[in-house]
Amino acid sequence: MKSSDLIAAFLMEALEKQDGALELQRNELAQQFNVVPSQINYVISSRFTPERGYIIESRRGGGGYIRIQRVRSDKRTHIMHVVNAVGKNINAFNADLFLRNMMDYGYPSAGEVRLIRAAVSENSLSALPPAVRDFVRADIFKNMLISAAAE
Repeated sequence: MKSSDLIAAFLMEALEKQDGALELQRNELAQQFNVVPSQINYVISSRFTPERGYIIESRRGGGGYIRIQRVRSDKRTHIMHVVNAVGKNINAFNADLFLRNMMDYGYPSAGEVRLIRAAVSENSLSALPPAVRDFVRADIFKNMLISAAAE
């Protein structure tokens, strides 16, 4: 098992023990796993993303920390977290990541997911100039999620 996998597994287990919220010192964790601090940054930035349902807060410096929090909430709150995390544009791959993570929570429904995927697909937006597709996709994606949250 690679060091990145070991670190990620350790963090996941710690998050479960801490009820979904964890604060840690990057340098201490790097020493524990005998890696450079940038390896810790890599694991956190690649495995604990908003698309996967995490909020990351970081403060650099001598007393710096990294806080990882798993978003656990009701349907409406979780969907609004995703809507806020999307930003002004999103590509089809990241939209699908958000949807897969949300499906782990049981919403939106499988039928809603199929509709959202179809609406934000490259095929659906192919008539638009490539420069604006991700902006239009984000608007469609967010509006469909807001509609799903209202039910």
